[in-house]
Amino acid sequence: MEPFATLDQLKARLDWTLDDDEERLGAAALDDLSGWARHYGRPWPDPLAAPQLVRTLVLGAAVRYMRNPEGYVTSRAGDETLTWAELGDRAGSAHFNRDELRALTAMSGKTALLSVPTTSWAARPKPDASYVPVTGGGKRLPMFSDPESPW
Repeated sequence: MEPFATLDQLKARLDWTLDDDEERLGAAALDDLSGWARHYGRPWPDPLAAPQLVRTLVLGAAVRYMRNPEGYVTSRAGDETLTWAELGDRAGSAHFNRDELRALTAMSGKTALLSVPTTSWAARPKPDASYVPVTGGGKRLPMFSDPESPW
């Protein structure tokens, strides 16, 4: 599938001219981020049919990756400088941050609401059929039963 953004759109957001290797990295980042956007959002097959915000999120994450691919953080105090990477196993790959993932998930329409069967304390579901009384005192009628013998 096509990426949500083009390499030209990425170049327009960067303040330097990309060489051949950087163009290759940028194109790969756009492709990877578009795949992740489809995973966390909806599988929009046509990039033009996706919301504008998806393109904005993909480009923002790609720009962040191009400016700092290893995710280094630098701290200075006086004449001392300390640099470290906070990304862990995500270092060196294009990725979305938590806020971007939240936005993509919200656009997907997916929810975390689900149904879970429960029973009261120390009660167990009955495996046998249950029967209800019949008017006139005849043979009881099955209300529900096990899957092997529906009646």
